[in-house]
Amino acid sequence: MVVNPPAPREVADLKKELEIITCSISHDLRAPLRAINGFSQIMAEDYSPALDAEGLRLLGVIRQNAQKMESLIEGLLYFSRLGRMPLAPAALDMRDLAASVIDEIKKSPEGIRTQFRLGELPGAFGDSALIGLVWSRLISNAVKFSAKKDAPLVDVSYEPSEKAYRVKDNGAGFDMKYADKLFGLFQRLHPESEFPGLGADLAMVKRVVRRHGGKVWAEASPRQGASFYFTLPGGRDDA
Repeated sequence: MVVNPPAPREVADLKKELEIITCSISHDLRAPLRAINGFSQIMAEDYSPALDAEGLRLLGVIRQNAQKMESLIEGLLYFSRLGRMPLAPAALDMRDLAASVIDEIKKSPEGIRTQFRLGELPGAFGDSALIGLVWSRLISNAVKFSAKKDAPLVDVSYEPSEKAYRVKDNGAGFDMKYADKLFGLFQRLHPESEFPGLGADLAMVKRVVRRHGGKVWAEASPRQGASFYFTLPGGRDDA
């Protein structure tokens, strides 16, 4: 049986409906979550003497999960906005963008003990704020997943053979058979207790890079680190 692809108008209508659903769900979920968090905080402040240790622990679990859900909703909204943000493309100094991200990360406890290597990066063409987000998410992830190493190392470079920018770390890595899950929204390959986070960073990276007409992929081995690559039109090698 031959199935005809949807018409462009149908695709546009579907995207619009999904955006409405996303915003509606996010808005409607936030009100009860704020109520749960607010009332549980009142209980913790005003009624803690009436609760035993187990009651206080359970109250903390309630607040922790309500705050986590709020963060997930914020991530969902931001991810949705990434697809609608107008692009302001311009010539980009990719080395300067990456260096700015590294300088900021070095101020964090994990960044202080991480060794960074920054190679020469050819220029590209794109939205400075959004490509800065790509660098921020990839380099921050590299720092996070290599933080348990005695000598964490993050290497930012350019691969001429792939015409791709690369962020490589010597951290936890992952099994390549799960690589297809990496760039899905809220997908995780490691327990949250081991590496905290929402699991949204790589989905955001993919969305931004694809909006710029590029592609993103990863290579890794368990406990041997990971390399993340992305391409952008407009680099010197594309001229």
